[in-house]
Amino acid sequence: MAPGRMHARGGIAITADCGLEALDSAGTIVVPGWSGIDAPVPQSLIERLVAAHSRGARLMSICSGATVLAATGLLDGKTVATHWRYSEALARRFPQVNVDASVLYIGDGRIFTSAGSSAGIDLLLHLVRCDFGAEKANAVARRLVMPAHREGGQAQYIERPVVPERGTLAPLLDAMRANLAGDHSISRLARAAAMSERTFLRRFREATGTTPGEWLINTRIDAARELLEQTRGSIDEISAAAGFGSVEALRHHFRRRFGISPATYRRNYLPGGPQVRADA
Repeated sequence: MAPGRMHARGGIAITADCGLEALDSAGTIVVPGWSGIDAPVPQSLIERLVAAHSRGARLMSICSGATVLAATGLLDGKTVATHWRYSEALARRFPQVNVDASVLYIGDGRIFTSAGSSAGIDLLLHLVRCDFGAEKANAVARRLVMPAHREGGQAQYIERPVVPERGTLAPLLDAMRANLAGDHSISRLARAAAMSERTFLRRFREATGTTPGEWLINTRIDAARELLEQTRGSIDEISAAAGFGSVEALRHHFRRRFGISPATYRRNYLPGGPQVRADA
């Protein structure tokens, strides 16, 4: 694998200006894809990746690139993501790897895997956020004209990812975001949407990929996270502003999502504070 010319799909040619030796000093190594789930992975590449991981490098894959990381053995016993159309083939070739075809991306220690191309960009934005904070990640997302953040556990496929009609659920979602502490019971939301509760729940899942309760919790957590990153309000004030009924509720859901307390998150992400890598 000396530097040279590589051919991608669609007639695109890529010129590499370095060889595998570049992996010996890289801090983050991205495998953007592979020629096929069943295509062999050169032993020289496997050894370079294992050595890089051993010295502390972060590894990640996009789409079929999970094949390369699986071939190293570093994914054995771990849950990984890949594009849904490759999931069965990847699981057959590497039965010691647990393949989850339903999520956008997964991080486990210093190894990250993602689904298709857009999910790979989501993962890269997530790493920018972890390394440099929300402001930098949001700036990159604006340049890419992409959402600033999508959770890795979000479904790869949502039947109706964007509510297309202003007359359906879009105004209701906007109202919920604007009043996170309000009464958002299923019965009230269904009445506001002029639907039966059963129809409302079905339409809500079609539009968002989740339930109203989970959507509301995730939206509240996102609001709390932004306040923790961008303001110096107290945890009590942030809990109230984000719609949580108590600090205990905020702490519970924050730990469930991020594995750390809101106070620890703030210390990590406020300007001047220590930066936490995605494996922390």
